[in-house]
Amino acid sequence: MTGESLAVLEKGLDAAEENNEPGELYDWQLPLAFMQKRHVERIKGLEVETEKWRMKERMKTVSVALVLCLNVGVDPPDIVKTQPCARLECWIDPLSQPAQKALESIGANLQRQYERWQARARYKLCLDPTVEEVKKLCTSLRRNAKEERVLFHYNGHGVPKPTVNGEIWVFNKSFTQYIPLSVYDLQQWMGTPSIYVYDCSCAGIIVDSFKQFAMQREQEMELASMNSRGTGNIFPQQSYKNCIQLASCAAKQILPMNPDLPADLFTSCLTTPIRIALRWFVLQDGRKLVPNITLDLIDKIPGQLNDRRTVLGELNWIFTAITDTIAWNTLPRELFQKLFRQDLVVASLFRNFLLAERIMRSYDCTPISSPKLPPTHQHPMWQAWDMALDICLSQLSGILNGAEIYRHSLFFAEQLTAFQVWLSHGSQMRSPPEQLPIVLQVLLSQVHRLRALELLGRFLDLGPWAVSLALSVGIFPYVLKLLQSSARELRPLLVFIWAKILAVDTTCQADLVKDNGHKYFLSVLSDSCMPAEHRTMAAFVLTMIVSSYPAGQEAVLQGNLISLCLEQLSDQHALLRQWLCICLGRIWYDCDMARGYGVRDNAHIKLNPLLTDEVPEVRAAAVYALGTFMSNTTDRTDHANAIDHGIAMQLINCIQDGSPLVRKELIVAYQGIVFQFENQFAVVAAQMLEEERLRDGSSISHSETGTLSPGRSGMRQAQSAASLQPSSSRANLLASATSSSASSSNNTTIPGSSHGSNFSSDGSLVDLGLRHAISSSAISPVGGLYGSVYANIWKALLSLVCDAYPEVTELATTLMNVIRQKAATCTLQRTRRRSAGCTLSAPGSPIKEGMVTEDAHHVKKEPVIATDFVPWCCRYFSQSVMKVPDDHDLESDPHHQRQWRFDRNQAMRDRAQEQCRMASFLRLDDQLFINKNPNVPTCMKFHPFEPLICVADKDGVSTWNWEHGVKLNYFYNKNPKFSNISTLEIINGHDCSLLLTGTDDGAVRVWRNYYSESNLDLELVTAWQALSDMLPSSRAFGVRNTGSGMVSSWEQESRYLYVTGDVRVIRIWDTHQEQKAQDIPTQANSCITSLTCDSVNQSLIVAGCGDGLVRLYDRRLSPVDSLVLTLREHNGWVVKVHLQRHGDGKIISGSVSGDVRIWDPRFSESVMTIRAAHGLTAMDVHEYSDLMACGSVNQNISIYNLMGDCLSTVKYHDGFMGQRIGPISCLSFHPYKLTLAAGYTDYFVSLYSADKKR
Repeated sequence: MTGESLAVLEKGLDAAEENNEPGELYDWQLPLAFMQKRHVERIKGLEVETEKWRMKERMKTVSVALVLCLNVGVDPPDIVKTQPCARLECWIDPLSQPAQKALESIGANLQRQYERWQARARYKLCLDPTVEEVKKLCTSLRRNAKEERVLFHYNGHGVPKPTVNGEIWVFNKSFTQYIPLSVYDLQQWMGTPSIYVYDCSCAGIIVDSFKQFAMQREQEMELASMNSRGTGNIFPQQSYKNCIQLASCAAKQILPMNPDLPADLFTSCLTTPIRIALRWFVLQDGRKLVPNITLDLIDKIPGQLNDRRTVLGELNWIFTAITDTIAWNTLPRELFQKLFRQDLVVASLFRNFLLAERIMRSYDCTPISSPKLPPTHQHPMWQAWDMALDICLSQLSGILNGAEIYRHSLFFAEQLTAFQVWLSHGSQMRSPPEQLPIVLQVLLSQVHRLRALELLGRFLDLGPWAVSLALSVGIFPYVLKLLQSSARELRPLLVFIWAKILAVDTTCQADLVKDNGHKYFLSVLSDSCMPAEHRTMAAFVLTMIVSSYPAGQEAVLQGNLISLCLEQLSDQHALLRQWLCICLGRIWYDCDMARGYGVRDNAHIKLNPLLTDEVPEVRAAAVYALGTFMSNTTDRTDHANAIDHGIAMQLINCIQDGSPLVRKELIVAYQGIVFQFENQFAVVAAQMLEEERLRDGSSISHSETGTLSPGRSGMRQAQSAASLQPSSSRANLLASATSSSASSSNNTTIPGSSHGSNFSSDGSLVDLGLRHAISSSAISPVGGLYGSVYANIWKALLSLVCDAYPEVTELATTLMNVIRQKAATCTLQRTRRRSAGCTLSAPGSPIKEGMVTEDAHHVKKEPVIATDFVPWCCRYFSQSVMKVPDDHDLESDPHHQRQWRFDRNQAMRDRAQEQCRMASFLRLDDQLFINKNPNVPTCMKFHPFEPLICVADKDGVSTWNWEHGVKLNYFYNKNPKFSNISTLEIINGHDCSLLLTGTDDGAVRVWRNYYSESNLDLELVTAWQALSDMLPSSRAFGVRNTGSGMVSSWEQESRYLYVTGDVRVIRIWDTHQEQKAQDIPTQANSCITSLTCDSVNQSLIVAGCGDGLVRLYDRRLSPVDSLVLTLREHNGWVVKVHLQRHGDGKIISGSVSGDVRIWDPRFSESVMTIRAAHGLTAMDVHEYSDLMACGSVNQNISIYNLMGDCLSTVKYHDGFMGQRIGPISCLSFHPYKLTLAAGYTDYFVSLYSADKKR
């Protein structure tokens, strides 16, 4: 964290001490709930389409034809040469020796120059040839090259210029005539793929003619192909358009004749670029930094081109980096890949062609290429090349005299600095860094390698687009080769880089296995000295290597990867634990050998503790690993079955997990065992159906749709929710889940398809009785052949069908349909056998009734359900992990927005504090607004800092702007029709607020964008079953006779959610971990009606009960001893309990009898009693002022202070100006302001304030 961030935080802490109560946290310190990545982004994999960086096919130039038409001593008739003129050919003066010997020397020298680029190619010289010799040479080279590339180099300095008809010149046998050779014929002899180099005057004519002849050939081949369709003859298709051509000048240009330059200047640029570049550099008039350098000294520069430690070698290295950079920044990506990455010879020629363009343009010649390149002779990188030459030549005299030692160029260090500067401001919106190809070249140097890898890692961290750019420039073979390095300092960087690459392109796994690169990451993972972050990346890379790649699985098994993963499952780093689990799941997916190793190492036992890990992603990964462990066995044995049964029973505990991630993975995991034992599950379904039919005496109808429908028409078509009893509900579910016709066998619902399960608008699935029938306590063994395992898994899936999270419901429904279809098929077979008079066994052995047992060898079925959990986890490595979070970036928009919100919050608290000091003198009866709600309000909650109030009714929530009296939104909670919303909580009210709703069926849902004017932005963040086995009870007064439903209390400081109600426990949920933290037995025979907790010390829990008692619990004690005090003075249903957060920490409680009592938690007797109206139905206490509001069925609201004085009353009045309020259903104070909201049984909602202006 920066010093500025610390200053802001210290300022915030000072403000907290001045303005807040002791023990309260300042806004900056308050943690946020449900704001992890799993809550704010979709659980989907990477969807960015990366550039195709791999070449479809790599090529080699395997044959080279060197055709020299020099006719030494005889000038061509159409060229008038200057005197003196350029004479050197391949750096040899042809007049310095006999003509034939000179010709042979020139040819041999040209071959040596080409061999620097491709030493293994087949070279053939053709000196002053005839047409037949050229034909023979070309056809033989093409025959030997087969599908590889052939190079044709033509030097026509001793023959006339090419003709406009597309002809070049050769000789007759006696050298008395020039003979034309048509390019059309040359095309046919050379075939494809080919590359042509033309070094002669007017060479552009050849390029143009070649293109015309290529089009003509394609038309001829197309016509021949059309004519041969009826005969069956197939003509080979060759594309001459894609042949590569390099020409020394345009169609009307003559080659330069400067005597200081070689006659074959173009060939010199292509084959000896450093030598000609130095010569040209010295010849330029503007190069005055090194005036003492002569052309003779140029040839004495020491070193070898292939040794980067020498002068020549370093210049060659710099030249390669610069020309690569120019090409990469100038050419389209596809063309760059084709010319600079496909073929070593082609890449070298085109690098040198860029130099040829620069040099020959200075002599009014424009080299031509096909494909055509944009002009590059004025690219800024050439200035860097000139500077490198300046620095090198300035040392030359001292080096040759032995007075100086060569000082290496700072070119690469400076370019890395430029790249670093770009990274400090780089983003996808800017142009790519031009130094990226240079970084690739720097990886070859041990001096700069560490820095280059660090900068490369920072670049790749910018996102998938950066990875694609790096791969397109050719970084892959370099970082692959570096895996052979044993340098420990490179390990963190290489692991990071490879994690970034594989997160974007998983096809690299084959290259890693082929080059034994997986061993590098195995060594990193096994190195206990490596930080957990780097071992996590190694685990991710190994996961990508084995994903759907049998060769990778086999390779890592030889490196004992399973044992390495199992040894580190208890590591404190959560992300490492997560990826170790995912890696294990990928290893033994469809790999019996890996499962065998896992069984040997007790992997399934060692993974069990992670099912209760504090991090939901780790729990989901553990479920995923165990699911793939169960689903991949093809050879079934009793031992394998016993292991799978044990795992399945262990996973049943996960149905109560608070994270949808875990529950979704649980269903997919159960898919494996359902497929393994499909017949057994069908038997259990049919058997339970038969038992219910016999018990209820009801007949089972056959569904026509053949799917388990979660809407009204499926589950609840027989009777309404109000009339169903638990036993009949369960029978109806089982009937609809198992009855079908034979034609439904192909109707399995697949998530994401347009057919299958149709969810009703309210999300209702089953009635109250069904939830009791399939609750967690109802999961018990079923008698008969298939006892506990299959029956309990069946009931677990039934419970997940009723899940509060729609995606979980959809997955479970689809899997249940698989079982149902199998049961329906077997039931139909039994029915047909009965009708045919077959002898059947007793119902207790249904496997004999047409059900075939599983074979020893199991045929694997394709999965019908899947999640994107693992691809979503992989997406983590494709995103930036080095970027400073927005919360810590003081210049980011989110930080400014948060700062504005927190300043607003503090200003409101200050104003409210001033108002609360005068609370005893104010009347809270000025009505701010009154509006009609869509249904009877059941509970309401103010937003602490926005002018919003959320009002819940039976199955929906409306959000009002109470300052303007406008309803912003109304949305359905998606709870079943039989259930009601009974509690609301504002989560993260100080920052990015969420709305939590709790229903009396025990489900909790968390909503984002609940106050947006359109439901299009509404988002269900999470949902889970917070309570099970809700037990309805009655109350003496009030409009509801359904019990207390769910009662909750939210604690922002600890992110704990306390829930209870019509159950016998107070359950504490850790929403950060999304799992149950503690169960406290209520030790009461009635429901809990109101709940409050001590958010300062986080220990005391106060619960009001339906039997009139107020019970105090200390959550620090053991569950048996947690009840520390019982307050017994109320005689009826406790409507509200409140624990003061300030002052003396008094407890305030009120009951339906109208008595409000104030307690000191140290004593069992109340310190004050206030008599409110009899028939109290609602009550609330202001958090920071000594005010409380009591509402009754008598249509009045009374406001009291804690001294018992009635400050104001709002009640029903007749008359034109009178208020007409109904019986009170709920009351709620604003957390800070002196504002009271009231809901009435006649659907109305009204707000009252001490002062309308406030």
